[in-house]
Amino acid sequence: MVKIVFMGTPEFSVPTLKALAAAYDVIGVVTQPDRPAGRSREPLPPPVKVAVDMLGIPVIQPERLRNPDAIDALKQWPADLFVVAAFGQILPQSVLDLPRLGCLNVHASLLPRWRGASPIQHAIKAGDARTGVTIMKMDAGLDTGPILTMHEIDIAPDETSATLHERLSKLGAEVLIPAIAGYVDGTIVPRPQPGEGVTLAPQIRKDDGRIAWSASAERIDHLVRAFTPWPGTFTMWRGRLVKVLSGKVEEGSLPAGCVDVVDGRMLIGTGSGVYAPTRLQMAGRQALDVRAFVNGQPEIDGDLLQ
Repeated sequence: MVKIVFMGTPEFSVPTLKALAAAYDVIGVVTQPDRPAGRSREPLPPPVKVAVDMLGIPVIQPERLRNPDAIDALKQWPADLFVVAAFGQILPQSVLDLPRLGCLNVHASLLPRWRGASPIQHAIKAGDARTGVTIMKMDAGLDTGPILTMHEIDIAPDETSATLHERLSKLGAEVLIPAIAGYVDGTIVPRPQPGEGVTLAPQIRKDDGRIAWSASAERIDHLVRAFTPWPGTFTMWRGRLVKVLSGKVEEGSLPAGCVDVVDGRMLIGTGSGVYAPTRLQMAGRQALDVRAFVNGQPEIDGDLLQ
């Protein structure tokens, strides 16, 4: 049986780890170190560490995979294949060269579209109608390696990064197992990625969530759904930060950023159309549905958001 070392860190990686453990001999797992989290800032293990402890598989958590100690540890595992799913570190060539069958990656986009760290958010933000999962053989580039297989799904009109993340994590685990079998027996031959249609999905920053009301209502809706749950979208009102947690596009016309409260609804002018938040949160306060929010902040009617 093929011996596999798995590399992954967040919740997205867990279904892939479990599928591999059920189908193959996973002899080791590499994940990120425990990180401070929550109000207590106590170090918490990443989701893959929690899952691997339950599976009883040896695990290492190197700060940097390039460190000699980490590479030495990998050499102790006689792996035929490395499988990576949202590990969070770039694999150096010295690591890519270790397994005899190379390294496969589960990537949450239809490559070469959305190469990079945040393909799910960027697909929704761009208004893509479809996305999917690509199983690729890794090389030294950023998601540039040859493709074994791709599977497409539709992006729903109300899709958020949270819902799409869950769907793609399950899909990745499902398509990986037969892809490995075909790769190992030679029935699947990796093919080069096309040179056209390349787009990048750089890591999302918190500041990226600030809403520009000069954009169209449709683009703002894409942004809100793309950045749910993280990093979230926000606007500024009278010097205070207001999180926009959900909303919808409506017909109408108002000056960009101008608020009109009608029957407990909050309409905000954009560059094209009107955006109607359905759930908001003032910084440091609890999240509220829009009716409760405008009842508590009646002075927002007619004001300007920035």
